[in-house]
Amino acid sequence: MKNKMRCLLSVVLPLLASAVAWAQAPAAADAAAKPASLSYFVWTTVFIAVGFSFTTALAALGQGMAVRGGLEGIARQPEASDKIQISMLLGLAFIESLVLFALFIHIILLFANPFIKYLQ
Repeated sequence: MKNKMRCLLSVVLPLLASAVAWAQAPAAADAAAKPASLSYFVWTTVFIAVGFSFTTALAALGQGMAVRGGLEGIARQPEASDKIQISMLLGLAFIESLVLFALFIHIILLFANPFIKYLQ
């Protein structure tokens, strides 16, 4: 139960802390002076932050479950520890590669957004 609470807090607390920055509404004059692409950039940044936080939290949960399963398997069958350990490490590498792919997609959306040309 404690681990689930820690995982939940690791996702919720950064979102709540950033809610203060999201809640600040610009003045009417500032909103009229801003181009539409700036608002689009702000929302893209917000969704990228939320999406990547969600992706890494789920990957961390998956990695924890994989390690737990591997260690339980080694505890039950110590003679098969080499095969279990290799399979576990391969699975962890695949999970981590998904997180890296998500990071690359978020970086592309943040800095070289291909959809910004459809904004104007």
